[in-house]
Amino acid sequence: MIKPNLLANDFDFAKTLPEWQVNQSNPALVRVFEFKDFKSAFQFMTLCADFAEELGHHPDWSNSWNKVSVSLSTHSMKALTELDTTMASAMDQFALQIAGQ
Repeated sequence: MIKPNLLANDFDFAKTLPEWQVNQSNPALVRVFEFKDFKSAFQFMTLCADFAEELGHHPDWSNSWNKVSVSLSTHSMKALTELDTTMASAMDQFALQIAGQ
């Protein structure tokens, strides 16, 4: 397994991932996605799961009807890495894709 790159100390989360919150005490990116119904939330999770398998980086998440709560962190490095921002960006795009259906 290739060691992922840590994010620069001055990485601009607000500009790059404006919908995500950063938990600095336990390094993680967190976001709650909300959809029109359960089926849409499940479609979103399926797209994310397929991408996570390709990327080899899996979210910590939970689903409650139309909401999907997500936490991303590179546990092996106890830090945020490019894997987390890549996954977060993809999840943002998948959410837009589902919302547009």
